Amino acid sequence: MTDDLQGTQMKDEDIRAAERLTGAYKTIRAEMARAIVGQEEVLEELLMCIFARGHAILEGVPGLAKTLMVSSLAQCLDLSFARIQFTPDLMPSDITGTEVIQEDKSTGNREFKFLPGPIFSNVILADEINRTPPKTQAALLEAMQERQVTTGGTRRPMKDPFFVLATQNPIEQEGTYPLPEAQQDRFMFKIFVKYPKWNEEFEIVRLTTAIQKVELTKVLDGPTILQLQEIIRKVPVADHVIQYAMRLVRATLILEGDVPEVIRDYVSWGAGPRACQYLILGGKVRSVLHGRFHVSTEDIQAVAKPVLRHRIVTNFNADAEGYTTDKLVEKLLEIVPAHESAIAANPATAKAVS
Repeated sequence: MTDDLQGTQMKDEDIRAAERLTGAYKTIRAEMARAIVGQEEVLEELLMCIFARGHAILEGVPGLAKTLMVSSLAQCLDLSFARIQFTPDLMPSDITGTEVIQEDKSTGNREFKFLPGPIFSNVILADEINRTPPKTQAALLEAMQERQVTTGGTRRPMKDPFFVLATQNPIEQEGTYPLPEAQQDRFMFKIFVKYPKWNEEFEIVRLTTAIQKVELTKVLDGPTILQLQEIIRKVPVADHVIQYAMRLVRATLILEGDVPEVIRDYVSWGAGPRACQYLILGGKVRSVLHGRFHVSTEDIQAVAKPVLRHRIVTNFNADAEGYTTDKLVEKLLEIVPAHESAIAANPATAKAVS
C-alpha cells in the first residue's frame, strides 16, 4: 500500500469481517450456479451494488432469467423479495401502500390503518420500469433515494438492507416512459445481461425441460449484510486511485474545457459527482470480493462500464456511427492515465483530462 491511503488502515477485526465476505461471495456463487447457468459477471455486479448500498438497472431481452436470478439471490442472502410488474395503469400507492378505514368490531370505532405495499421488502425487482408513467416512477425513486416513504403525513422507513433492481427491455420502445438521465443517475450500476453462450444455453434447455427443484442455502442474513456494508466503507483507498476515478469522470464533462477529442465528437452530456463516488465504492467491494483490502486502479477500470454507461449521453454523431457508451468508456480507459507518472510523461494527455 502507498503512503496516501484514505483514512486509517483497516483493523484486524475489520479484515476478518472482510475475509468472511470474500468466503461468503464464493459460497453464494456456488449456490447460485445450482439455479442459474452462467451470468457470473452479472452476479458479481449485483453483489457489488448490494454491498455498496446501491441500486442497479438491469437491461436484457426477455427470457434471460433476470427474475429468477434476483429471487435466487434474495434466497441466498435470506432477504425478503418482492416483484413489481410496472404497467401504464400502476399507481404510486400500488408501490408504497395505502391507508384504509377499518372498524373495531368490539367498540365500533373506525380508524385508518396503513397497508404496506411491496416496496417494504429487502429486495425489489421493478420489472420494466419504463412501462409506467413518471409519477409512479418517481414514487420508487423517492424510496430509493430517501430510503423512506411518506403516506398520510407519516414517514415510514424502508427495511434494511434495501436494494432496488429495475429492469428495462431494450427491444420494445413503443408505449414506454424512459427514465430521464437525472433519475438514471440514482442507480449505481447499469448491468447488461447478455445472451448465453452455446454450451450455457444447452445446459439451460436441458435443466429447464426436466423435473428439478433447487433449494438454495441461506448464506448471509440482513444484519450480517449491514455489518459488511459498514466494513466496505472502511476499505482504504490511495489518493492516486481517487484522482484516477476523478480524471475518468471529468474527461466526460463536455462543458469543462479541454476533453478528449472522442468525447467532444460523440458526447452531449457527461457524468456527474455520483459517478466518482460509485467508482470508488464499486472498487472497494470488488477488491474485497477478490481477496484484497485496498483498492487499485484496476478495480476502478473493472467497474467503469457499469458505472458510466448510463451517465454519458451520446449525440447524433455517435448514434449515426454506432458509437455506444461502452465504446466511449473503453476509449477513456485507453486515454486517461492511471498514474501521475504517466501524466508527467505526457503533458498533452494531462491537459485533455484535467
